Amino acid sequence: MREPNINRRQFFRSTGALLAGAMITPWQDLISAAPKGFTPDLVTLGKSGVRLCRLGFGTGTNSGQVQRDLGREGFSRLFRYAYDRGVTYIDTADGYGTHTYVKEAIRGIPREKLFILSKMWWSPENIKNPMAALDRYRRELGVEYLDCLLIHCTMQPSWPQDLKPMMEAFDTAKERKIIRLKGMSCHGLPALRQAAKVPWADVQLARVNPQGHAVDGESPDDSEGNMDLVGRELKTMKGMGRGILGMKLVGNGDFTRREDRVRAMQYAMQCGFVDAVTIGFAGTAEVDEALENMGAALAAGAKAA
Repeated sequence: MREPNINRRQFFRSTGALLAGAMITPWQDLISAAPKGFTPDLVTLGKSGVRLCRLGFGTGTNSGQVQRDLGREGFSRLFRYAYDRGVTYIDTADGYGTHTYVKEAIRGIPREKLFILSKMWWSPENIKNPMAALDRYRRELGVEYLDCLLIHCTMQPSWPQDLKPMMEAFDTAKERKIIRLKGMSCHGLPALRQAAKVPWADVQLARVNPQGHAVDGESPDDSEGNMDLVGRELKTMKGMGRGILGMKLVGNGDFTRREDRVRAMQYAMQCGFVDAVTIGFAGTAEVDEALENMGAALAAGAKAA
């Protein structure tokens, strides 16, 4: 994979004052000070009162291709490995094609021990009949309810008007207790800014890394976004009581240097507005590293405080 084209000036500008001082500490020293055998803790999503594991098992790398290529048995083994290390939050989506993989992987695990999040694309069919799609998701996952359901990847600032039938259906599903929380993800700052003005969502899934790689920009097509502007909107949402979930901590898989992955995790754990994060895993070494990076980031934050 290619190295991200991010220079030192861009890195400092995107990271902001929060981590400027932390950059003085070599990332290797942060890792060496990490607690051994770190297990992720449970955190509360905004003001919802719902708790989940701080680290999520992502199933959508390259639209789920990486996880599907593991095969069903390989996927199950990898998730069980992560589960044994304390990872109980699963991030999936209809578009990833991984619902049935998750169903097999979680077989036999008490449902209440898991936090399962899925996402619904705003296709004409789903706008017309979102409840039918949600019922299918529950069958594919083999569960009676989802902990969280998101409208997937809104792009236009007009989404509250365009997707009103989906929003109303999500409200109904929450009343019926077949979802616990509702929310959305955005693709581009115009949609994200609108999300910070509309109090409908319980949860916001957002692309987060201090390098600004694969985070929201002014156009949905931007590959390099502005984390300062994204962070401003997420802080507003956090102040509204919304739970914030971070993704793209490894830059859509482009962060081939561990230093970049460590700094992204450090940012997410110390920025003050991210509750939990999800990373798409392809192997056990990636699970181990993510846990080590998280433990190091939390330990450094506690020491600085």
